[in-house]
Amino acid sequence: MPFLVNLFGFLVFFFLPAYLVGSIPYGYIIGRLKGVDIRKQGSGNIGATNVWRVLGKGWGMTTFVLDFLKVPLASKCISRLVVPPPPDLLGWALITIFLGAVIGHNFPIWLKFKGGKGIATTAGGLLGLMPHAFLLVLAVWIVVFTVFRYVSLASLAAALVLPPATWFFARGDKVLLGFSCLLAVMAIWRHRSNIQRLLGGTEHKWSRRAKDDETETGGGA
Repeated sequence: MPFLVNLFGFLVFFFLPAYLVGSIPYGYIIGRLKGVDIRKQGSGNIGATNVWRVLGKGWGMTTFVLDFLKVPLASKCISRLVVPPPPDLLGWALITIFLGAVIGHNFPIWLKFKGGKGIATTAGGLLGLMPHAFLLVLAVWIVVFTVFRYVSLASLAAALVLPPATWFFARGDKVLLGFSCLLAVMAIWRHRSNIQRLLGGTEHKWSRRAKDDETETGGGA
């Protein structure tokens, strides 16, 4: 019974509020403010990559920052409204908030559960929960993107590096390792169409003229 009570409490007080914060479709909202349905432009994704491509660098960066801040924002809001859990459950609460925000971003109820790919939101959560792992994952993303110029490939490489980076920096913490594996699997799953295009040689590289190219299908945030 205590387990069920804790589970119900975590879902109601941590997961659901984080999900609602994460489900705010900033890319879609920005597109609408600019008179565009971002879901019908470029790759059709509401993440920062597609917003950058369709609306330009400024709006793309704005979308990235807003998506990046979803986990910290959810944590801040929940900490103001909910009594903190006991110290032995604090880590679980943070993980629950993190997961709720990422799932909200990927599957927003407002857009019939068709959202982004979770990269920016995951990155924002990692910075707070596992900063050393975040820095290594970021370095891998930058190197792969710089060399190959595929946003999707860089995101996939970062996802693959996350579990071993967590294992190394968290010193074998099984909970964080399992959570990092879950995040990696979700990121890879959301990029499955990009994987098919990469294997088929039809994935488009990032271009400095991103806004002018209409066929970009790279991975999004």
